[in-house]
Amino acid sequence: MSKIAVIGGGVAGSTAALSIANSGLDVTLFEQKNRLISGPPFCHLHAGGNLYREIDDNQCRELLRQSIEFAKLYPFCVDKRATIITIPTNDPDNPKRLLDRLNMLRDEYASLVAKDDSNKVLGEVDNYFEVFECSEVEKLSKLEPNKNPKSAKDWVVAASKIIDKDAIKYPLIVVNEYGLNMFRLSSAMKEILNSYQNIKLHLDTKIESISKNGSGFIVRYGNKEEYFDYIINAAGFRTGEIDDMLGIKANRLVEFKAAYTAKWEDRGISNDIKLPEIIFHGQRGTPQGMAQFTPYCGGYIQLHGMRKDITLFEDGLASSQKDSSMPKLPKKFIDMIDKGWQQKDIEIRTKRAIEYMSNFIPSFKSAKVGGKPLFGAQQIPGDDITLRVAEASFPLNRYARCEIVKVSSVTDMSRAILDDLKRFGLLNEDKELDFNMATKYAPDKKELDKLAKINAKMGGYPEDMGLVCFDKEVNRC
Repeated sequence: MSKIAVIGGGVAGSTAALSIANSGLDVTLFEQKNRLISGPPFCHLHAGGNLYREIDDNQCRELLRQSIEFAKLYPFCVDKRATIITIPTNDPDNPKRLLDRLNMLRDEYASLVAKDDSNKVLGEVDNYFEVFECSEVEKLSKLEPNKNPKSAKDWVVAASKIIDKDAIKYPLIVVNEYGLNMFRLSSAMKEILNSYQNIKLHLDTKIESISKNGSGFIVRYGNKEEYFDYIINAAGFRTGEIDDMLGIKANRLVEFKAAYTAKWEDRGISNDIKLPEIIFHGQRGTPQGMAQFTPYCGGYIQLHGMRKDITLFEDGLASSQKDSSMPKLPKKFIDMIDKGWQQKDIEIRTKRAIEYMSNFIPSFKSAKVGGKPLFGAQQIPGDDITLRVAEASFPLNRYARCEIVKVSSVTDMSRAILDDLKRFGLLNEDKELDFNMATKYAPDKKELDKLAKINAKMGGYPEDMGLVCFDKEVNRC
């Protein structure tokens, strides 16, 4: 039987290993950290790319379809809360410009649901997004919040209690762009992969070298070497290191980014009120960069501020070298990835993120540092920093390179790799991607809650960040 090596246990490598093992081949997954899916943070589906005004409509359509597929594949990590999109008054854009794109996306969603009813994972088509003018927001702000929001109006009522309504332009838009919980996916993935007898999982294992050997490859790790018929490079921002081992030249960008963990207890409203994700659009990299407010259970909030003094970093973007496919990030960022952050840097950047968010949510000034940042380096193939849709490339026979930018692209990535395995006669079956391949071995909700809390704590984060506030079974935190 053919032997496949997957290098990297992030969401790309884990999904590739899962899809290949489900097709019947032997897979060995190598991950140099002690747990799976612990790289750059993700927190929502990007269902339509509504956070990215700069990308084109084709990327938006692809992100919508891929996000739907990701939610079908990994439903146990989806947090079914809405996202509110706003344009600050100091931003030059007009929120009405978003409506053309949202109407296009709703039509696309309707088409996908018409083709396959199982695609209706973002609620009813007519409710994919809803628009609220200033007068309606003002009227809703006088109502008592529903402790278990079920409609767009419920989410607006909750948000209206905290947003500075004079700091944003209207209309305000509510989109069914649901949350994703990285800690739940990480916890479930280890259990799922260990349930497949044809998957070998090597954690805490660094690849020393790879060399061609006939039609296959010799992989050296630790004191061992092993032959494989096919290599999948899913090493994330270190993808270029694997390319270099095989003499493959590729152009790519690597960007170091971080999100911050705040604890918000003194809200001025009841802590029982559940909040949506809230996006305050802005121009990337400027002092008015996008601010992103992502709620977790237990009063924890994940924060992005797309400025160089918060989420982005001066010298945090690197491109591949003339003599190497591996972009060279400054040593300080590699040390942060491999060894962790200095406490003073956590304090400075998190407090800066809290201060920036308080421009739009004034009572957020009372928030405190809630834990260490969620951070990592993201690779982007080519030289377009705005690229959001990428899947896989095949620069060498029997060698696949995972190039996802957003986690939702892993379904198309897996299809491409399976097709390439068939091309070389390593896989004979011609089957559709199995959207049940994860759920049939995933822990039940009670067990996953327990595992995800442990996973979050092991990573140095609050336990409550491993929970979801909304799922398909119950609406409770």
